[in-house]
Amino acid sequence: MYKDKAKVFHEKMFPGYPVSENDPDYEYSVRFENWAYDEVISANDLPDKDRSLAMLATCMGCGAVDEFGFLIPACINSFGLKPEQVKEVVYQGTAYLGIARVFPFLQRTNEVFKALGIKESGESRLTNTEETRQPTGTAAQAAIFGEQMNDFWKKGTVNYWLASNCFGDYYTRKGLDLREREMITFCFLLAQGGCESQLRSHISGNINVGNDTAFLRKVVEQMIPYIGYPRSLNAFAAIAEFE
Repeated sequence: MYKDKAKVFHEKMFPGYPVSENDPDYEYSVRFENWAYDEVISANDLPDKDRSLAMLATCMGCGAVDEFGFLIPACINSFGLKPEQVKEVVYQGTAYLGIARVFPFLQRTNEVFKALGIKESGESRLTNTEETRQPTGTAAQAAIFGEQMNDFWKKGTVNYWLASNCFGDYYTRKGLDLREREMITFCFLLAQGGCESQLRSHISGNINVGNDTAFLRKVVEQMIPYIGYPRSLNAFAAIAEFE
C-alpha cells in the first residue's frame, strides 16, 4: 500500500507525475517511495534547504545526471532553493569532481532552467579578483581548517592551486555560505567513494564551521536512497572517528 506521507512527498518532488498502477515497476516504486519518502524523510529533522543542497551535491558525486535534472525543479519550486544556489553547487563541484564529470551537470542545469523559464540575473557572484583570489582563498581555508593553513599555499604548486582555485575561485563566491559549502563538499566526497582521507579532513572542517557530527549523520542518513548503503556506511564510520 502506498503510504500517504510518501504520496505527499512524491508530489512535492515530482508534481503532476503520480505513481501509476499501470507502471510495470509499480510495486517496486511504491516499496521504494514508502521507504525513501516516508521512513527516511521521517527519520530526522534535516531542514529542506540542507537536504536539497545535499541531494544535488550527492547526485553530482555519484554521477547521477538524470536524477540531478529531475531534482532541480523540486529543489527550486518545493524546497526554496534559488537558481543561483543550484548553479553554485555545480560550479563548486568542479574542484572536487573535475570538469570532465561536471560539464554534463552544467549542461543539464541550463536545459532545466530554460524549460522552467528561469532567466539568471547575470550579476557576478565573485567577491575577489585575480590578484586577491589566493589570499581570500587562504582566508577561507583558515576559517575552515585552522590558522595552520595560512602558509599552506607556499608549499608547492598544488597547494597554491588549492588556495587560489579550490577555495579562492569557489568558496568565496556569493550564493552559499561557508557552512553550506563545506556540507556540499562533504557530499561530493562521500558520494564518490574512495576519498575517505579527504572525507575525514572535511568532516573536521564541517565541525569547525558549525556542522557537528549529529548534523552530518542526518545528512548521510537522508542520502542513503541516492547512493546506497556501502558508501553511506563508509561515511558513518568516518564520522564516528570524530565522536
